[in-house]
Amino acid sequence: MKNKDEVFLIVDDEPDMCWVLEEILRKKGFASKMALNGWEALTLIAPNRFRLVFLDAKLPDMDGLELARRIREVDPSIRIVLVSGYFYKDDIAVQKALEEGLICGFVAKPFLHDEILRAIKIKSSW
Repeated sequence: MKNKDEVFLIVDDEPDMCWVLEEILRKKGFASKMALNGWEALTLIAPNRFRLVFLDAKLPDMDGLELARRIREVDPSIRIVLVSGYFYKDDIAVQKALEEGLICGFVAKPFLHDEILRAIKIKSSW
């Protein structure tokens, strides 16, 4: 794996969605870990250093934007891309999260593989 030191966290309650994201990343030589809910994600954040988090907007145990806030408390520098079939990029909540720097990008479901690869290249503002 050419990018083995760059690990991504995928947080989505749909295992098939996690698998798709893992495959896109794996084909580019990236490693990833997955969490199926917010609490599982939080347990992975502290002991690991992730390049970026792909975060579903709606999880069974908490809202994705609330999880983004909690992740920021643990690691303020981590880059988070919201992935959602619930929100659209022009939704007020998404625009506010982008303006505040809570998230650094947004990808709507269903997505093209290239959209995920472009999201990886988004520069953080901090």
